[in-house]
Parts: sequence; structure tokens; C-alpha cells
Amino acid sequence: MAVRAGLGIGLVCVIWTVGLQLTGNNGFGPKQILAQLLVPLVALANEWWFGQRVKPEKPGLGRALKVGSLTVLIAAVLSAIGVLGLAYGAGEPALERNRAEVREIVRVQQAENSKVKHSEQELRQQEQNVANLTAQGLAVGTFVRVLLFGMVLALPGGIFFRE
Repeated sequence: MAVRAGLGIGLVCVIWTVGLQLTGNNGFGPKQILAQLLVPLVALANEWWFGQRVKPEKPGLGRALKVGSLTVLIAAVLSAIGVLGLAYGAGEPALERNRAEVREIVRVQQAENSKVKHSEQELRQQEQNVANLTAQGLAVGTFVRVLLFGMVLALPGGIFFRE
């Protein structure tokens, strides 16, 4: 059950990312998060559905948490593989376009956050981090983001739906 749900929502994340790239948007940018926000909802729904399937028996805390966590983990792995595949498939021009967008976001944030004074070294470090964005770094970032988003609801949901 968790495998099917994880594969399903992971595939939705991959399709969304590829769709963004094919429509001329940045497939690695902030719009990618729109599909990733569905992962915790699917994990939560899967935990509830699991509880309904085992009724009248109670699923228990461990089993409910396993269903949600496995759903999120599979979705995170599949989403990261999709980003990695897209990065290699789209090539360096797409990655450079992403770097340019991230660079612009960083500059705007620095200008708008004038209350916090950054040293020249910090500013150069941020620029260097943007310049060093790689396909592997984007995939790891996607994996971590999906995993964290998913666990935010999957853990409390597993506790709530254990009965």
C-alpha cells in the first residue's frame, strides 16, 4: 500500500517537474514545490486508509508510522531521481538558467533584507554557492525537501490515525 502510494505521488512530482521544463518554466525552481506539497497529504491519506482497511483491528502506532514514512521515503527517492534525470537530460543550459534565477533571488533577498548587514565574505560565499549548483546538489536538495515536507504531516498523522 505504501509502495503504491509512494510511487504514485513520486511519479506525480516527476511529471510536474518535467512538465515545468517542457513548458518553458524552470523545472528546478520554486514552482517544483507545488507538487512536493502533495506528498504529506498523500502520506496522511494513506495512513488513514490503512486504518480503515484493518478495521475493526487497530493499526497501532508502529504500523501507521511505517505506512506514512515509507510512502514519503519512496516519493522522495523517486522525486530526486526524476530531478537528476531531468538535469542530465536537459543539460547544462537548463542548469545555468536555474543558477541565474537563483542568483537573482539571492540578490533581491539581500537588497530587501537591508536590516541584516552581510560581510563581503558572506555575500561572495552565497554567490559561490549559487555558481556551484550541480545536478547532484539539486537532487539531494529535492530529496531532503520532499522528505521533510512529508514527515511534517506523516509523523503526527501516524500518531493520530493509530487508533
